[in-house]
Amino acid sequence: MIDVIKPGDDDAVVRIKDLTVSFATDAGAVKAVDGVSLEVRRGEVLAIVGESGSGKTVTAKTILGLLPDTATAQGAIILTSKDRGSSTDVITLSKRQLRKVRGSDVAMVFQEPSSALNPVYTVGWQIIEGLNAHGHYSRREARAKAIDILGRVGIPDPEARIDYYPHQFSGGQKQRIIIAMALVLDPGLIVADEPTTALDVTVQAEILDLLRACRDEFGTAIVLITHNMGVVADLADRVAVMYQGKLIEQADAVTLFTHPTQDYTKRLLAAVPHVGQSALKTVDRAQNRPADWDDVAPLVVADELRIEYPGRLGRPGFVAVDGISFSIRPGEVLGLVGESGSGKTTTGRAIAGLTRVTGGSLNVLGMEMRGVRERQFKKIRSQIGFVFQDPGTSFNPLLTIAECVAEPLVVHGRAHDRSAARSRVDELLEAVQLPKAYGDRFPHELSGGQRQRASLARSLALDPKLLIADEPTSALDVSVQAKVLELFSELQAQFGFAALFISHDLAVVDILADKIAVLWKGKLVEEGTGAEVLGAPQHPYTQRLLASLPVPNPELQATRRAALHVLQAQDAALALDA
Repeated sequence: MIDVIKPGDDDAVVRIKDLTVSFATDAGAVKAVDGVSLEVRRGEVLAIVGESGSGKTVTAKTILGLLPDTATAQGAIILTSKDRGSSTDVITLSKRQLRKVRGSDVAMVFQEPSSALNPVYTVGWQIIEGLNAHGHYSRREARAKAIDILGRVGIPDPEARIDYYPHQFSGGQKQRIIIAMALVLDPGLIVADEPTTALDVTVQAEILDLLRACRDEFGTAIVLITHNMGVVADLADRVAVMYQGKLIEQADAVTLFTHPTQDYTKRLLAAVPHVGQSALKTVDRAQNRPADWDDVAPLVVADELRIEYPGRLGRPGFVAVDGISFSIRPGEVLGLVGESGSGKTTTGRAIAGLTRVTGGSLNVLGMEMRGVRERQFKKIRSQIGFVFQDPGTSFNPLLTIAECVAEPLVVHGRAHDRSAARSRVDELLEAVQLPKAYGDRFPHELSGGQRQRASLARSLALDPKLLIADEPTSALDVSVQAKVLELFSELQAQFGFAALFISHDLAVVDILADKIAVLWKGKLVEEGTGAEVLGAPQHPYTQRLLASLPVPNPELQATRRAALHVLQAQDAALALDA
């Protein structure tokens, strides 16, 4: 029997009162949330922000009773049904009672839709499963409701695509399906945990518009967990800032961004990258170069580069990169931007010898990559470093950090074994501002920012002439991201390597890059300095990409959102004319 509490006269969908959450560990209890009190009203978006480990996700998951068995929660979370008929304290519910509340009163939008969707069932089956768990519907009624909700979240041709599997949708469409699953039972509250972290800025803008429609059309309250302050400015009505498990500041969005009161909040906002930061750094880099730098031969030259993946079962091949030309000089940073599928990562992998060049020319460190054999390329492989997007999966979990960083040195014969490489490893760890004692830790014992620093150390182990960084900061908190970007700039100045920096975040690229190249559907549509490409974009795609980037200023972001909608309407009109 669910403990029913008479709802109050206020319009709060959820009230969190003095919430404390502790986790049992071998070293004793660890307090993740410490005395947090919050409330969210009907039709309101509350953003909870803070660095990793601040307790924001733990707070959100407690609302749905999704904590592991090692967690102990105290306090109260009063969840009120959308029809205002009853209120319950989530913390007191059994697992069976929680299943009745989840979906109907509160639903969750997870960070990674690919892991939240079951790959062996159609998306329609997965939406209907939620309906059947909370009501009695005929097969026709359930299918009709699933088609309707897919259409309402913007999935094209929902009557046919209801029978598609998750792998047949793009990343943005999969996130829309997760939102559809959350909305199908019309809950009063949606908890969205980093719903746009891995998405391109254009897709991110679409998802934010969809969440805004959930609030306005469905009357749904939203608890938004994010580290992206631009997303907060674009969507949130109120903002709660958490630090080390405590709620340190809470205000409406405009007040928090314009007049933050806590030093931590001020530091968090100051760490947010924004377009226009590159001018002084570009001048500094130019002044430190030799006078004859422009005459030095480039390390990378692409001339009408084309990369095509072969088709299967009689289907035509897919052209990932279609006739692009660019160059990277010694000590130069080229920023490569564009949406998923634009060819950014494929280009980076081709330079690293990981993807075959099928047309045009690609010269890397004096070697032509078209038709190159592995035996030939092995001679220059040691001169190329690679920083991966997710260092957690690129490190061997069975090896210590020191052993991971030492691997390139052993493989390329610079050290006899890992022990012999330890002095060089210690130098590298100190260069990336990690204590050398961290070398004895395993990857899972480091935070995300620390693992990315270790990944940088590994990429620099062989003193490469060229570094390829593929989305190295996309999943990091803004403060950690700012430190990694500053470290990257310092290392680039110290070691003098050239770099291809791949990202979908224009502000990040603007900080680091000497030149920016914009890819769209495999084609290079614009190239130049940050001031040229981002200050005065010429191509409509670059303009749309820039307009889609949210800025940490609610009032300015509202103006930019309106301008983006105008651009989108113009694109739609042109598509109809075509």
